[in-house]
Amino acid sequence: MSDNKNLEKYKKLHNLSLTDPGKFWTPIAENIHWYKKWDEVLDDSNPPFYKWFVGGVTNTCYNAVDRWAEKFPDKPAYIWYSSELDEERILTYKQLYQEVNRFASVLRDLGVEKGDRIVIYLPMIPEAAIAMLACVRIGAIHSVVFAGFSVRSLGVRIDDSEPKLLICADGGVRGGKKVDLKSIVDEALTSSEYKVPNSIVVNRGLVEHKMVDGRDLYWDELMSKKEKDVIIEPEKMNSTDPSYILYTSGTTGKPKGVVRDTGGHLVALYHSMKSIFNTDTDQTYFATSDIGWVVGHSYIIYGPLFKGCTSIIYEGTPIYPEPNAWFKVIEKYKVNTVFSAPTAFRILRKFDEKYITENDLSSLNTIYLAGEPLDEATYEWMKRVLGEDIAIVDNYWQTETGWPILANPYGIAPLKIKPGSPTKPMWGWNLKVVDFEGNEVQKGTKGYLVAIPPTPPAVLLTVYRNDERYINSYYKAFSGHDYYATGDYGIEDEDGYFYVLGRADEVIKVAGHRLGTGEMEAVFSTHAQVAEVSCIGVEDDVKGEVPIAMVVLKQGYEGSPELEQEMKQLVRNEIGPVATPKAVYFVKALPKTRSGKVIRRAIKNLAEGKEPGDLSTIEDPSTIDKIKKILEEANQ
Repeated sequence: MSDNKNLEKYKKLHNLSLTDPGKFWTPIAENIHWYKKWDEVLDDSNPPFYKWFVGGVTNTCYNAVDRWAEKFPDKPAYIWYSSELDEERILTYKQLYQEVNRFASVLRDLGVEKGDRIVIYLPMIPEAAIAMLACVRIGAIHSVVFAGFSVRSLGVRIDDSEPKLLICADGGVRGGKKVDLKSIVDEALTSSEYKVPNSIVVNRGLVEHKMVDGRDLYWDELMSKKEKDVIIEPEKMNSTDPSYILYTSGTTGKPKGVVRDTGGHLVALYHSMKSIFNTDTDQTYFATSDIGWVVGHSYIIYGPLFKGCTSIIYEGTPIYPEPNAWFKVIEKYKVNTVFSAPTAFRILRKFDEKYITENDLSSLNTIYLAGEPLDEATYEWMKRVLGEDIAIVDNYWQTETGWPILANPYGIAPLKIKPGSPTKPMWGWNLKVVDFEGNEVQKGTKGYLVAIPPTPPAVLLTVYRNDERYINSYYKAFSGHDYYATGDYGIEDEDGYFYVLGRADEVIKVAGHRLGTGEMEAVFSTHAQVAEVSCIGVEDDVKGEVPIAMVVLKQGYEGSPELEQEMKQLVRNEIGPVATPKAVYFVKALPKTRSGKVIRRAIKNLAEGKEPGDLSTIEDPSTIDKIKKILEEANQ
């Protein structure tokens, strides 16, 4: 189909999703198993609390597991591979059905009922998937906490969700190093105000640990008491019942507990697998994320199984034991679709391209990227190294939305790719770019990216136990307007393609001028020697703030005063004199969370001579010490 025909098809479908949501979503929802069909597709009578498939009764686990276990019992549902341990475990749909039922029975024995919360603090292991699916099977609400968060971060989430049970492991492995998780859990359970009655421990034999009598129970011992054929009937859930809570980790304030619904979540993710991610039931899907993040929920645990696909659960980093780790997985398991983040490929840019090209990637059709803006330089590098046959497709969304806001409908109407743009609004998203007063700006003009309600299926129901915060956080940013505020800057071009420029709060104010850090980083990334960069604003007595840049060079290059001047001039030429960095520092690595996000706040604090602040989620603490040393030497 030609680009013009695809564009017309997209426009027709997208317009229908806005003007007649019932007509658009009804045939899609009929692909889901319902115990009772819905009475109303969309209830928008109490904005901004939008409810989908009201009156419908279904079950998330049944749609992910049961119906496929009957249809193709021997097909792999999950393939777990640990590059850390060089171990694999394959769970067919039938085996997964059995394991989930057994663990659901364990939960029932411990008194877990519909609506109870369960905190899951597990690394990337099959038990995590089994636990999550067992929760939604019986109507319990899981709250997965990234198994890299600190005692304090875990404790805050325990106190807010008040779980009946916590599930953890003795330890994990990251970059060849064992990580003690049980001691973090022990401290969090002791220090939290809310006292969790029980803790289930997956003992991997990695870390010595102590069990607390009367509280701690071993996973294997509990499961060994359950027959293989035990059956726990799925709880019949209202479409609008919560399926899970996932806390957003903001830089300030208490984390927000995003509450996901049941029916809308099922329908939206099911549809996204083909319409956006071009993945069919007979294919293998590899999301490189972690279950502690929304991508892990939507596109490791749930989305692929709603479609009846095979999903890869991967324990490890992209570069351990070597930078070919992901590509060996793609080759071995004949992966068709990869979902990852631009930052991972910026890391891979530092290494010899042979780590990618020496693998058989003939099964791979598409790599989807999200999590932060995809710069044009990284896109072009990926296209060159991976070849023309593998499409590189950007998409943009948030924890709150559960699936893409902006994407290329690659499975039903592939649109022309514009590097740097996540393309166009997806089904049900009516997007605008506005100024700070909420007035729409001209095409090509930078502004705030907002959505006109109602929001589509699967978008958060509310903030857990805090409707007021939900309203204030997402619907009160623009006085006189009821927009859903994404919190990001964006531009819409003349062709209706959107560009996301990063968080609206990641702005440097230089002598009254507002500069987006993402805009500056995109310029740096065009330099042939740059692998990664982070731009931040630091305090300045005269200008208020001035930009500085931390640059990671590709392997084989070294920083120099001449290179620093060259990069300053590049920014000056592309953006203007006001954006010229005060300094460019060449570093070996940027401080990042384990999900790959740069910890800008820590860099800013160090550059201003302050302590780095909370580093509970940092991947490599040594990056902080090295940056501190570079800054000290530069200021001597």
